[in-house]
Amino acid sequence: MEMQISSGEEDGSGERGLLHTWRGYSYSTTPERVLLSRPVLQAALGARHGVLLVEGGQVYSFGELPWKQNQTSSVVTEPVLEAVLSEQHVVFVAAGSAHSGVVTEDGGVHMWGENAHGQCGLLGLSVIPNPTPVGVLDSESTPPQTVKILEVACGDQHTLALSAKHEVWAWGSGCQLGLNTSTFPVWKPQKVEPLAGRHVLQVACGAAHSLAVVRSSEALVPRKPPQDKCGQCHQLLYTMTDKEDHVIISDGHHCPLGVELDCSETKSALEGSPEQVKQGKSSPSEPVPSVSTQIPRSPTSITIPESTLLSDSTPASEPQIQVPASSQEPTIEVSTEHETSPVANGEVCVEASESCTLEPDGCRATGGKYSPFPDEQAVKAYLKRLSDHALAEHVAKAPSTLHSAQLSSDPADPFTSDPLIPVAQSVTPMGSALNNLVVSCASAVGERVVSTYEALSLRKVIGYWAPGEGRERVEERLRLEEPMQGKKSSSLGDIREEEAELSRRLSLPGLLSQDNAAFEVTVWASYTTSEVSPRLLRRTSRPRARAIPLTPGGIPEADAHLPSLQTEVWSWGRGQEGQLGHGDLLPRLQPVCVKSLNGKEVLRVAAGAHHSLALTAQSQVFSWGCNTSGQLGHMELPTSFPHLAKLSDGIRVWDIGAGQQHTLLLADGDCMQPILYYSGQQVKEVAEQTEEEEQTGEYTQQPVLLPFCMNLGYVSSVCAGGQTCAALTDRNVMGFIASLHELAAAERKYYCKLSNIKSLLLQPLLKLDSLSSGLGQSTAGLLQNMIGRLSRLSQLTGQNSASLTSFLRRSRDIRGLVILDDAHLFLDTYSEYCSAVGDLLVMGGFQALVKPCHDVFGKGAEVVQRLSECSEEGLPLADVLPHLFYLPIKHLHEYGRLLLKLATCYEVSSVDYQKLQDACSKYESMALHLKKRRKEAECTLHFWKSFPGKMTDSLRKPSRRLICESSNKAMTLQNAGRFSVNWFMLFNDALVHAQGMVPYKSLFSTHHIFPLATLWVEPISEENTGLYCLKVTSPEETFTLLASSPAEKAKWFRSINQAVEQALSGLGHDGIPPSTGVAQRADPPISRTASYTFYKDSRLKEATYEGRWVSGKPHGRGVVKWLDGRMYTGAFKNGLEDGFGDYVVPNKNLNSCDHYQGQWKDGKMHGFGTFRYTSGEVYEGSFQDNMRHGHGMLRSGKLNSTSPSVFIGQWQYDKKSGYGVFDDITRGEKYMGMWLDDQRQGNGVVVTQFGLYYEGAFSNNKMMGTGVLLSEDDTTFEGEFSEDWTLNGKGMLTMPNGDYIEGSFSGVWGTGLKMSGSYYKPSLYDSDKEKAHALKLGRLAVHSEEKWKAVFVECWNRLGCDCPGQGQTTTAWDNIAVELTANLRQQRDSPELLSRSHHKTLESLECIPHHVGPVTLEVYHTIRRYLVKACDTPLHPLGRLVETLVSVYRMTYVGVGANRRLLPQAVNEIKSYLSRIFQLVRFLFPDLPEEGGSLADPPKETGISDPAGKQLESPKPGCVVSSSALLLPVLLPRLYPPLFTLYALEKEKEDDVYWECVLRLNKQPDLALLAFLGVQQKFWPVTVTVHGEKQQVLSSTKDACFASAVETLQQISTTFTPSDKLQVIQLTFEEITQQVLTLLKQDFLWSMDDLFPVFLFVVLRARIRNLGSEVSLIEDLMDPCVQHGEHGIMFTTLKACYYQIQHEKVT
Repeated sequence: MEMQISSGEEDGSGERGLLHTWRGYSYSTTPERVLLSRPVLQAALGARHGVLLVEGGQVYSFGELPWKQNQTSSVVTEPVLEAVLSEQHVVFVAAGSAHSGVVTEDGGVHMWGENAHGQCGLLGLSVIPNPTPVGVLDSESTPPQTVKILEVACGDQHTLALSAKHEVWAWGSGCQLGLNTSTFPVWKPQKVEPLAGRHVLQVACGAAHSLAVVRSSEALVPRKPPQDKCGQCHQLLYTMTDKEDHVIISDGHHCPLGVELDCSETKSALEGSPEQVKQGKSSPSEPVPSVSTQIPRSPTSITIPESTLLSDSTPASEPQIQVPASSQEPTIEVSTEHETSPVANGEVCVEASESCTLEPDGCRATGGKYSPFPDEQAVKAYLKRLSDHALAEHVAKAPSTLHSAQLSSDPADPFTSDPLIPVAQSVTPMGSALNNLVVSCASAVGERVVSTYEALSLRKVIGYWAPGEGRERVEERLRLEEPMQGKKSSSLGDIREEEAELSRRLSLPGLLSQDNAAFEVTVWASYTTSEVSPRLLRRTSRPRARAIPLTPGGIPEADAHLPSLQTEVWSWGRGQEGQLGHGDLLPRLQPVCVKSLNGKEVLRVAAGAHHSLALTAQSQVFSWGCNTSGQLGHMELPTSFPHLAKLSDGIRVWDIGAGQQHTLLLADGDCMQPILYYSGQQVKEVAEQTEEEEQTGEYTQQPVLLPFCMNLGYVSSVCAGGQTCAALTDRNVMGFIASLHELAAAERKYYCKLSNIKSLLLQPLLKLDSLSSGLGQSTAGLLQNMIGRLSRLSQLTGQNSASLTSFLRRSRDIRGLVILDDAHLFLDTYSEYCSAVGDLLVMGGFQALVKPCHDVFGKGAEVVQRLSECSEEGLPLADVLPHLFYLPIKHLHEYGRLLLKLATCYEVSSVDYQKLQDACSKYESMALHLKKRRKEAECTLHFWKSFPGKMTDSLRKPSRRLICESSNKAMTLQNAGRFSVNWFMLFNDALVHAQGMVPYKSLFSTHHIFPLATLWVEPISEENTGLYCLKVTSPEETFTLLASSPAEKAKWFRSINQAVEQALSGLGHDGIPPSTGVAQRADPPISRTASYTFYKDSRLKEATYEGRWVSGKPHGRGVVKWLDGRMYTGAFKNGLEDGFGDYVVPNKNLNSCDHYQGQWKDGKMHGFGTFRYTSGEVYEGSFQDNMRHGHGMLRSGKLNSTSPSVFIGQWQYDKKSGYGVFDDITRGEKYMGMWLDDQRQGNGVVVTQFGLYYEGAFSNNKMMGTGVLLSEDDTTFEGEFSEDWTLNGKGMLTMPNGDYIEGSFSGVWGTGLKMSGSYYKPSLYDSDKEKAHALKLGRLAVHSEEKWKAVFVECWNRLGCDCPGQGQTTTAWDNIAVELTANLRQQRDSPELLSRSHHKTLESLECIPHHVGPVTLEVYHTIRRYLVKACDTPLHPLGRLVETLVSVYRMTYVGVGANRRLLPQAVNEIKSYLSRIFQLVRFLFPDLPEEGGSLADPPKETGISDPAGKQLESPKPGCVVSSSALLLPVLLPRLYPPLFTLYALEKEKEDDVYWECVLRLNKQPDLALLAFLGVQQKFWPVTVTVHGEKQQVLSSTKDACFASAVETLQQISTTFTPSDKLQVIQLTFEEITQQVLTLLKQDFLWSMDDLFPVFLFVVLRARIRNLGSEVSLIEDLMDPCVQHGEHGIMFTTLKACYYQIQHEKVT
């Protein structure tokens, strides 16, 4: 290969990655093309050599390569492949003065070239001939890990590397490394600690300085409170010393680490002279060597952040005051205790923040702390090392202008020119000395702050700052100081941090920001912050209005992968040419932020030998440093400060390169192709040119266009180095490259346009004092909103433009395009912005802005005209402004056009083509959609202008748009009065109906607004009437609209439906953007979810309903809230509460609520529910028409567990009526009887905890009439009662021993009774008389059939029968199915309500037992199984019934109700349950025979109970239908505990006698007992089996004979139902028989005489404690059909045994 000179004409070969190099800028210069076989991806130029990266990851070098040992000459004319790297895939190359570096795909670094200063990072070699790996190890991690590197940059004697974690590593020599060391060279790569933890985006190296682009820290680091200690060396920043009458605040701390001087930005200030200073101008800070120590220090100066200050006369920079010591002014006493550093300067931020009342420990500024040193030791050691190395040099560079440690200030202070500036003299050293700050000025400052704040106008509230002459952009002003004491930084916090926080807040609706526009007073004096009197701060903490920043800070998630625009530039190293940009010529040992570039949105930096360049997102270039050859592109002074390069308007730079004494710029011009500009020295082509000539050669005053750039094709990037320039170009392939360039250029141009609108139009406007008063509050709010949205759009555009630019430099694969991948982000941002502009337009905001515009820009307002690009001449300003703000819509078309152009470069069938095509159609349709919305907004504005009457104010809303209106009489109200005028207006959120009378056409007296979400419209057929009508339904009104023609009818019908559909879809006035892909329905749904506030309906007046609707009525789930606090949540049907609902009624007096949860019907509580009253009472039961009606339970008392009383029973119309049980827990009484109107009335029973029992008549809640009273000891009174427990009238009193008195009685039972009557003592033989007196209890109690009628009636109702036994069986089954299905569905919605077994039961119940014909045994068992399951779940009507019966039964017979005299009633109650449930079962299974009937075709066996080989002549239990056999197994186990307790109490005495006897007899051994009981000897067991062993029965053997029969009988206590107990007895008999059979070894038949003694033995040995209760229970509840059968005989035998044992005499 050889270098060839190519003229660069366009040859259609379509090559890519061509490299051209040249020197200088004269017309004769021709670029040379470097010929390589593959496209070049990246080039890097050093002082005299270059490195190229080609496709495939290979690297070539060219130029002077003295380190190559085998080269014959060190100058290489053609590129040489670096063969050592051929195994590696290189992704990045860099070249320094005489060394090179590359980065491989896996993040490894290889270096070669000159290494005398360690710049190749390899120890021991002065020259590295070939690429050699350099290990970058993170020694902090254990074990040390290799750091992955993204890119490297090379200088003269140093190299920087950017890691994948975005931290910087350095090696080589010189202070430009930024490392804490004075030992050079540094061979091993080390981390640059001050930048650790920050997000570094790019690094660049000059000859002896370094630059880095860093993402702004507020994007990363949350605000931290300020410190009162130095962030690096941990010493106190402030000391306060009390003198007698004043306090000295010493800010004498100077940190030894890190050097930072203030710099200021304006030209006037930069040529600073004392005169300017006196006028309040500022000058670059310079070190102030103090006499005592000769250590330079910077003056104390003050900054007031722009968010609160606006002053035309304040220079556009921090006012820094520095005055010669000769001025005769009060001095600030400064102590110098901690001044140890050669040069140091930080800032102090005194924030009078308003957002909160500060705690006494003062207010902390924004900053984390950073110290590279772990302890004081290291600090001291460093200082010592540093003093020799740097002090002399630094001091030499510092011009000594002040010779005193005391600073003085000038009285002329710029704040007097603007009364709006808060917190002025008090804190500045201008008007008063700093040492008097706290003492004399605290109160003054507070008052000043407050008054100033109140005087603030809109511009302050919004939080903008505008420059004096409107020269710079808002961001520059906003971010001028950018005090960023973030993590590991040497600068303070930033207004933008507040903005970022604010814009995050504002994105949440309805939140006012509390921390923007904080009054900050920043005293630039020392490293971090001071404390200000908390009282002063509290004085200033007033609530603030909300504000919107011009620069959006918060980055939404979606564009987190877009390049950040919030960047800073940091520089460090040697600064003798001003190349660090801090406004001085001092070196910096550590990275320091270049303040003046904060907020400039720097995307890239480039470093020449002694000058620096920064490229911004607005396509501008800032340059600073050495300008001997004009390489800065401007002639501004001083050059130690960034200034814009001079380029003519419309030139937008997008890539930069910097060489030794020249600068190369790549820019967009007017033509399609990119153009090149050159600035700097002209390089002569004469070979024998001497050094001197080179120094004095020609150079440029400003960048000049390189004429040959048009021949190169499409340049994608440029670089420069030494005296050479290089450009990478592409030839146009199928128009693809051209389209990409056009897209990127269009985006850059558009971003500049948006930035101009903000800086030229919005800033000056917002600076106007009268703006907020002129606009009014609401319009000002809308303007804020629009500006906020515009800022967001602008930020997104800037990010996209930066992304596209880097895209051109990098890959060409369209898959990386954000505009494709995140199209939704762009579309949403445009849509929101368009809404904001429309809202402002509709409210006449642009009209209102006309006057402020004239005030600011003069009558012609040329600025606005020029920005608006309006083609029509002479348009009024009110029309030009909307045109201007709607410009972005045009850009959407541009997106569409350019994406389509890109798509044509692909195959139609390819995925990329499809992707581009889709995106194009999205942008196009969004542009059309937004155009339509603009038109709607304009129509609406026009409508409001012409709208009559005073209604405008109430109807005009920002988001409301007009769709159509009927002023042309096209639509009127049907059946309207003769003189009434009706006018309909359809907006995007409501239909408005205005009415008036004919004479006053313009005055519409009333209007009504119908929200669209609850509007239903249907056309009425014109067949019968011939009229074109639309029926409109709203929740409270229905009216008919009459159209003038079918077309009008169709138009209105369609418009209303579309508007309703949009309102329902939640898109409001945005409509449905075509891009969302939502298909628009023709008609909105009849059923929908919406919110509505009633205004007429008497019941719901002023209540708000939110939920489901059907045709104008609430239907489905919803919530109603009344103004008085009532709330209903639940189901609705046809506008009324229906189904399950939750209703809360607040009670203001008791400060609590009534709460109902349960069923509703037709708007009333109806069905089962629970009502919790405020009084603490709880009612659980049935309701009807909002009243307690049916069966229910009421608990009174605060806590249910200790309720003073419980009533369970029947209610009628909110009163206790019918049978009920009342448990008065406090009095220990229980009443079971009839009620009427909440009073005991009729028969009833009362039992008390003291054993008293009363049954009889009640009247008016008292015992009144005939009754029977028994006490615990069986004393009985039968007779008349008049009050509770009060005897009054005839009666008979019987004593426990049988004596009785007949006569008249009066008095209260338990006190002395008065009586007159006869006393009888019955004789032993008077048995007939005694029988006559025997007491039959229960006659005066409520009959068991009368109890709990309501419970059964409710069950019948559930089955669809009005009264028991009347109704259709099919209907009943349907109702059961409905109820089960509803419950199953509910279970699916909330599975936690039911257990799994429960769920299975429900599923098995879905199958109904069907049969045809008579019921056979098999069918009978199926029915029985079904009933067991049905009664097992409360979700089945039968289960619900059983559950209720169990609870009422327990309620009755537990506690005080456990009285033995209630046993007969308890038994009868169970029997009545059985018969009544059986009636229900026979209703459901009509073929079931009645009680005692036989089943069809009885099987051969006798069913359940058939003892071996015995057929007793009796009905067989398996074949007879009985309610007890069918239902007792379900019912009795649940009722058993209370019932058995009653039995045990009743049989207590008998059981005691029996038990005593059992214990006594059981003391005897088996054989003795058998003999005693008279068991025949042949039945005595000879051997018994104990634990599996056969043993002989001895005279001492005990509890061994008939053991298995004994065990069997003991199981009687574990069973519940009589049939189960009888089964146990039968098994016992079988066991006895079995044992006797084995003994006799022959068949035999028992005779009762033989059997009885043996059975008696088993019963005794079984030791059953409550045998009497068991016997009684069986007797009472035994199935009647069993009584005479085998079971009957066996039971009689057991009963006989029981009596026998009681009366057994032991002889």
